[in-house]
Amino acid sequence: MTSPEEHFREVAAAHDRVFWLDGGGGRAWSSRRSMIGWLDDDDVSLTFDALHHEVTRHAGGSSEVVGSDIFDVLEAEIAAGPADAQWVGYFGYACRTDLPARPAAGVPDAVWMRTTNLRTFDHEVDAVPGGAGKEAEPWWNWQAGARHERNQGGPASFPEPTVAPRDYEVAFAEVQEALRAGLTYELNLTYREAVESGVGPVAAYLRLRELNPAPYAGYLQHRGTHLLSSSPERYALVDRHRVLETKPIKGTTPRGSTPQEDERLRTHLATDPKFRAENLMITDLLRNDVGMVCEAGSVEVPALMEVESYASVHQLVSTVRGRLRDDLTTVAALRALFPAGSMTGAPKLQTMLVTDDVEETPRGVYAGAFGWIAADGRADLGVVIRSLVATPADAGWRYELGTGGGITVQSDCGEEYAETRWKAERLLRVLAD
Repeated sequence: MTSPEEHFREVAAAHDRVFWLDGGGGRAWSSRRSMIGWLDDDDVSLTFDALHHEVTRHAGGSSEVVGSDIFDVLEAEIAAGPADAQWVGYFGYACRTDLPARPAAGVPDAVWMRTTNLRTFDHEVDAVPGGAGKEAEPWWNWQAGARHERNQGGPASFPEPTVAPRDYEVAFAEVQEALRAGLTYELNLTYREAVESGVGPVAAYLRLRELNPAPYAGYLQHRGTHLLSSSPERYALVDRHRVLETKPIKGTTPRGSTPQEDERLRTHLATDPKFRAENLMITDLLRNDVGMVCEAGSVEVPALMEVESYASVHQLVSTVRGRLRDDLTTVAALRALFPAGSMTGAPKLQTMLVTDDVEETPRGVYAGAFGWIAADGRADLGVVIRSLVATPADAGWRYELGTGGGITVQSDCGEEYAETRWKAERLLRVLAD
């Protein structure tokens, strides 16, 4: 029987519009089923250029501008299409053009593909080291995973503060000024970096899913643009009963190099006042966002500040849930929540204005959302973090990644910059020739 990895290689080599929604790194709360699909020439896909406000429809070898808002066009396509249709794709950070977010050049601000050719794979519990069924196991108990880690030097302890580059120091100081002025209570300060590599996107993704299994792992390929995701964070789930759930992450520590150190770091994450304050502010923001699209009295927080353990990090996660209002479609609700509050800060609009002033480069696909939307109203999307975007380059491939973290008045510049580096390091590792 063909493995998902073998099937993925074959499909990605034969088609220019491909996806893999990868259930190999599933959690108890997420799927353990993979869906690998591709589009034929006559199949429909959409791309969005936020700079020019153009949504382009691709089908039958032709491309046509059909609108100016990706959410409106996608909703119309879903309504007009087959009742059993499912769309796979991403919204980049600048997709809501009514909000202050700079468009990025070089890749579409959104890609959505209507699926027709689809194959599913059910993952065994031990299919991926540290993945499905092993979400709480520390790295030293893995077999293949542990060997790989030792060869790479093993996971780091909590990073020591380090001297940040001048541009990060300046941005951090500007954020602190905005915090003291009351313009924001918490801001997710991020930056981008680009690396050229001879490792192709298919090989890089197979490395990434082994090294960093995650519930929102996945791959999307659309005519020269490749998204490689190993995200742990749920942006939004809408189930068949129209219950919407989001799971914001705020607070991260590395895994320890021994069981004792790992437990110390886990406890530190769960009890540290700074981490808890960051998480509470974002949870309150998400309660407000979810409350705008859900029935009055239905919004709840069934899990507040729980620690989830992944291959390389512990995360502080809350869950916010509510029942969608009858007058709202799923796409309209996703638009209203966008972008994820964990990637903006609080309050959302004012904080996005400050972010646009202090960050040197546009976020692009990073900090957006990636997943699937079905015509029957169901959907499941993750936040685009711990992810790579690849495009062809002279030396082979150009990979861009984003990294960052939440900044409050209690934050230290050196500590925050060190955190951004160990978040990025695991992604960069897969690009070594």
